[in-house]
Amino acid sequence: MKPSDSKATLSFSDGSPSVEFPIYKGTIGPDVVDIRKLYSATGKFTYDPGYLSTAACESKITYIDGDKGELLYRGYPIEQLATNCDYLETCYLLLNGELPNVQQRAEFVSTVTKHTMVHEQMHFFLRGFRRDAHPMAVMVGLVGAMSAFYHDSMDINDPKQREISAIRLIAKIPTLVAMAYKYTIGQPFIYPDNELSYTANFMRMMFAVPAEKYKSNEVLVRALDRIFILHADHEQNASTSTVRLCGSSGTNPFAAIAAGVACLWGPAHGGANEACLTMLEQLNANGGVAKVGEFMEQVKDKNSGVRLMGFGHRVYKNFDPRAKLMQETCKEVLAELGLEKDPLFKLAVAMEKIALEDDYFVSRKLYPNVDYYSGIVQRALGIPTSLFTGIFALARTVGWIAQWNEMIADPEYKIGRPRQLFTGAAPRNVKPIAQR
Repeated sequence: MKPSDSKATLSFSDGSPSVEFPIYKGTIGPDVVDIRKLYSATGKFTYDPGYLSTAACESKITYIDGDKGELLYRGYPIEQLATNCDYLETCYLLLNGELPNVQQRAEFVSTVTKHTMVHEQMHFFLRGFRRDAHPMAVMVGLVGAMSAFYHDSMDINDPKQREISAIRLIAKIPTLVAMAYKYTIGQPFIYPDNELSYTANFMRMMFAVPAEKYKSNEVLVRALDRIFILHADHEQNASTSTVRLCGSSGTNPFAAIAAGVACLWGPAHGGANEACLTMLEQLNANGGVAKVGEFMEQVKDKNSGVRLMGFGHRVYKNFDPRAKLMQETCKEVLAELGLEKDPLFKLAVAMEKIALEDDYFVSRKLYPNVDYYSGIVQRALGIPTSLFTGIFALARTVGWIAQWNEMIADPEYKIGRPRQLFTGAAPRNVKPIAQR
């Protein structure tokens, strides 16, 4: 990474001398002002709560242009990947920088498939959880516990061990998600089937029972595979930044990914599609499509306390490119299952129509995001609401690994240490207790 010829000059009105900083240009996207020497040169920090204008790292993996509504994995538009590739091809791309050829794909799929089983003692580990535990609580524990079972791939300075850990996480997370689900509903665990594709195998582990023969539905498998692709990575979001920050301490990859799972659990991040489906279900129970107009008017009233879920995005100031793909997938799934008249889908379409035409929502750029239709799709597939975030974690695992691996391999990487604007008490002395 070399600085451009231009520089940024920071001047102060308090008499402090001006300071020049190098500017770096990315392949695409905004230029970056390198302020690493700001404190040593001026004794000052920048203040950027939520990192709205701060680039915390250099990355070659994922690029988002929120104004254009563009999402690229290694330069490829998400629309092309979601329609022309499967999830494991996308995983290979995120990890290696290029899409696999026929031989590379076959080898990668075979390697992942052969690592889908988990250590048998992890089955017993589940017994420590209550049956009514939230699946994400179970996932945080299970993913973190992998570090207790796979000691031979935790040397982060060994690229080969990092590769083995990556394969293990991608291969075993679906097994752990299915185990967490089966445990909460009291059904026996279903072992992986190496004859099936990655996503078909996951669906079988989720929904098969020993008493009946399970048959995959390719339309539904493809729909879930597309969900995985759309959620595989999303640049420096909260959970990815958490994985990077946690991993910057030198901790093992399983612990770093467990930290990402914990962060994703938050309702402002991975729980958004669950909140969206809950909103639609509540509206359906209170009047359905006939009440959509009234509901949207309540949303516009700041004093009503009614929130519109599934619209707007922290990054996208245009249409979320994943949302259109998810809407198409939703139509395909409902048609396959004979649910074209699904009341929640009708509600979703009616609400979207108002949001795209009403000046209140258009002026605020409150377009549907990927969460808006994904909840309906997962519900139709038979996935319970409580597991939506677990599905998200499964899909995002490869992105977390790719970002973590990129950070570890970066010669400039350092342990993360954000600074602060301190507004607490100035230095003072402790008085004897009788004088306080």
